[in-house]
Amino acid sequence: MSPAFRAVDMEPRAKGTLLEPFVHQVGGHSCVLHFNETTLCKPLIPREHQFYETLPAEMRKFTPQYKGVVSVRFEEDEDRNLCLVAYPLKGDHGTVDIVDNSDCEPKSKLLRWTSKKHHVLETEKAPKDWVRQHRKEEKMKSHKLEEEFEWLKKSEILYYSVEKKGNISSQLKHYNPWSMKCQQQQLQRMKDNAKHRSQYKFILLENLTSRYEVPCVLDLKMGTRQHGDDASEEKAANQIRKCQQSTSAVIGVRVCGMQVYQAGTGQLMFMNKYHGRKLSVQGFKEALFQFFHNGRYLRRELLGPVLKKLAELKAVLERQESYRFYSSSLLVIYDGKEWPEVALDSDAEDLEDLSEESADESAGAYAYKPLGASSVDVRMIDFAHTTCRLYGEDSVVHEGQDAGYIFGLQSLIDIVTEISEESGE
Repeated sequence: MSPAFRAVDMEPRAKGTLLEPFVHQVGGHSCVLHFNETTLCKPLIPREHQFYETLPAEMRKFTPQYKGVVSVRFEEDEDRNLCLVAYPLKGDHGTVDIVDNSDCEPKSKLLRWTSKKHHVLETEKAPKDWVRQHRKEEKMKSHKLEEEFEWLKKSEILYYSVEKKGNISSQLKHYNPWSMKCQQQQLQRMKDNAKHRSQYKFILLENLTSRYEVPCVLDLKMGTRQHGDDASEEKAANQIRKCQQSTSAVIGVRVCGMQVYQAGTGQLMFMNKYHGRKLSVQGFKEALFQFFHNGRYLRRELLGPVLKKLAELKAVLERQESYRFYSSSLLVIYDGKEWPEVALDSDAEDLEDLSEESADESAGAYAYKPLGASSVDVRMIDFAHTTCRLYGEDSVVHEGQDAGYIFGLQSLIDIVTEISEESGE
């Protein structure tokens, strides 16, 4: 078996590992897929792959663990459902093509992940009338999906009610519109190229949401500049315009996506990048407040740990010479599940015996805190446009630290501090 799988518990499937939708992707346009409970899979972009392979040791705690590379095929199962299947890399790596999605923008043609559609590749033999009818149906479905995508762009904030008495985490997979959009686009890209390439390289990364029952995820686009050194003039101008028209230019950070479970109302709230670009600095602050609010009260116990990790990350990046993390994002993740509230002076036995149902919010004679609630994660992701002097083929070599990214981190620290102080922390 390939060394790429030494750190991965691969499902013992004779036909490879079926990749499933990753339901907690809230931003970006590169498709992220579920490999197993602790591992995700995304298209290999050479620059990002190089970053993970040469990552400075002190940055590892602030990035997902890199677990290797797999070969992924675009296939149809016995029911003619479209699917992606991962296999160990063969000895001859040259037989596997690399799909470069670093500059892919959302496309209008989308493809449902679970819909049963009889797709015909060029190599298949089928009656001409059937093929003609099939293509007509596909065109109609494509227009419908295009309309759905336009609706998604216009519906920048969405709320979905969930059944609080049921398994909340299992219901999440039915709701996240952004993750489905990205997955549909990835399938469409691979389907469009099926005639020319049959295999792709994907990288395996740690699933940062795996330890949370109901992950609340905030995706922040960091820095005052988003385009890479190799961007075309048109691409660079487009990215500069997006920064100038958003909070990126003012505070070095903007909202790229958000998923929050509001226990008080039993609703999931999704905010997409189109809304994030429109926010003012005050609107950005309000979005952060909303992210840490569960519908009943502000999760104040999360703010201290978040501030500590942001300060640690800032100190680490200030020591990185020549790195530029253009278009990189920062994830903030915590558990939206309601935990039992216990008296601060409770002993270990009391803590073990408590359940959610036994928590009494009306008992005002004691000071209470939620169990396990302060677990919060802060990680950097998406390094398709990252550069540093170690990348020998880069035409531009930068000196010093990434001032734009660090400026965004400091702005974030200041705003979270303001939220904490104003809430009486």
